[in-house]
Amino acid sequence: MNRVEIRKRIRNKREFSKIPEKDIFLAYKKFEKRQCSEEEKIRLTRDLLRKVYSAFTSGKLLSIKDKSEEWFLRKHLSTRERLDYYPELYKKLFGSLKEFSLIDLGSGINGFSYKFFPKNTKVNYLAVEAIGQFVELMNFYFKKNNLNAKAIHESLFNLKKIKALVQDCEKPRIVFLFKVIDSLEMIERDYSKRLLEEITPLCKEVVISFATKSMIRQDKFRANRKWIIDFLKENFELLGDFNLGNERYVIFKNKV
Repeated sequence: MNRVEIRKRIRNKREFSKIPEKDIFLAYKKFEKRQCSEEEKIRLTRDLLRKVYSAFTSGKLLSIKDKSEEWFLRKHLSTRERLDYYPELYKKLFGSLKEFSLIDLGSGINGFSYKFFPKNTKVNYLAVEAIGQFVELMNFYFKKNNLNAKAIHESLFNLKKIKALVQDCEKPRIVFLFKVIDSLEMIERDYSKRLLEEITPLCKEVVISFATKSMIRQDKFRANRKWIIDFLKENFELLGDFNLGNERYVIFKNKV
């Protein structure tokens, strides 16, 4: 089988059917030279993609449904854990800002939390997500509720396009990368550093987060992430670092 045929085989599974070609290629590349059968390489690639993209979500999110925001947010483990904390979280992150662009990279279904934005803010919201079904769900919700928001189906590994999307948004800009850094590193080591180096100078602030408890086993673990924290301290100005629920949030901006 050639690479095109292999990628088609990988995408035969519904959960991977609308993941960008770039992501499929990078995941397969990690196993391409392994001394094993093509079937085993395909299995290993799917396992990796599942860990990165679909391990914490429900198959019920893979088709359009007209449900409440809470229904959707509870079907994904990341947003389910965040659900009780959204009002407090957004109050902390937005501060006194009244009007700004929010670019949610690797958003999952976080767009359904739009209702929790402080009432006195005007947010121009852009979700960028690799799972096409999530993009369709959010856009259906945004349109139905006439929200100042849209979702775009794009790979975060398409750095040129991500930069262009950020630059197209009006200033001031805030970027979210909630529980995304670890996933990026699973696909391509040190890519998250390159991404942050490129987009942080374009923004007022960037917010990254990490889980502090296993989402499945619910075991607490230390979320030091020393490698990325050291990188942030060396290259950017840290503005905040706090825990809320089972998540650690780090806020930073470009050095002046």
